[in-house]
Amino acid sequence: MPRASPASPSHTATVSDAITDVAGIEVGHFTDTRRPTGCSVIIARQGAVAGVDVRGAAPGTRETDLLQPSNLVERVHAITLSGGSAWGLDAASGVMQWLEEHGIGLAVGFGLVPIVPAAVLFDLPVGDHRIRPDARAGYAACAAASTAAPAQGNVGAGAGALVGKAFGIAHAMKGGIGTASLRVDGVTVGAIVACNAVGDVVDPYTGALIAGARTVDGLGLRDTRAALLAGEPMAQVLAGTNTTIGVIATDAVLGKAQAQRLAQVAHDGLARAINPVHTMLDGDTLFALATGQSGKTASMMLLATLAAEVTARAVVRAITAARSVRIGTAYWPAAYDLPQRGDPA
Repeated sequence: MPRASPASPSHTATVSDAITDVAGIEVGHFTDTRRPTGCSVIIARQGAVAGVDVRGAAPGTRETDLLQPSNLVERVHAITLSGGSAWGLDAASGVMQWLEEHGIGLAVGFGLVPIVPAAVLFDLPVGDHRIRPDARAGYAACAAASTAAPAQGNVGAGAGALVGKAFGIAHAMKGGIGTASLRVDGVTVGAIVACNAVGDVVDPYTGALIAGARTVDGLGLRDTRAALLAGEPMAQVLAGTNTTIGVIATDAVLGKAQAQRLAQVAHDGLARAINPVHTMLDGDTLFALATGQSGKTASMMLLATLAAEVTARAVVRAITAARSVRIGTAYWPAAYDLPQRGDPA
């Protein structure tokens, strides 16, 4: 598997190549190793202008309506990404509790109300489905948050993620969570993405498959796109049992309409790295955050290009950082385990 081609370091060097390179952004994970499952929180203590775009047909979300440019709330304080399907939305309640305890939220005259939109992915088939992220998990993720580069792979919202389920979960592979960032002219854009797609993951620089539906012997990749085009029938896949969710953040100064546009164009990065994507079986949802802490404005053309790029890179890293999971007789290998594996991106 070829590793992703780097961009020119003279124009795009960042400290950690992670979303936490964006000033004002902290990330924390909680990973429940009993199943595995978990949640991830992206905190903006000073608040951030936010947008969202939902492309998958089976989303699980919270507080997305308030992010529409015509609606009242201007800034959010955190985004929660979680496993556990709709149950995992409860993790955002723990995030709210932690933020309130730390004096972070929207002043409403009777106290602070932290604004915490959230999205979930479906990881219930991986282990005991009765174990899922709750408010305590969200609280723990906040307590672990920092500006350090977050862990990638089988952690947080990516702990129970799988990819390549179009021909049955027995032929799927391990997904995960990944991050990336780029900087141009003093403005940074970063992304963190938890990939649990029904489709395959592709190296956007070479077109090579990295992970996805495996062949019958389990040792190779089937190529979901080619198989579907050849008329191979899919397995019965329950709608909503897949999803890629993530956050794109920038330190540029943006308004709500611009933040929404950034979330929209970031989906181009998903389309470069996942095939098929935005299906009736996925709930693909991306948030955008603008902290404004660089004090700089930038053209939307540049910001959109960076957003799509870091989103695609974050997907690839989610997969190359993942490691295999075995639970009883079930086994999901990671890209790292396949014979054609290469160095992580």
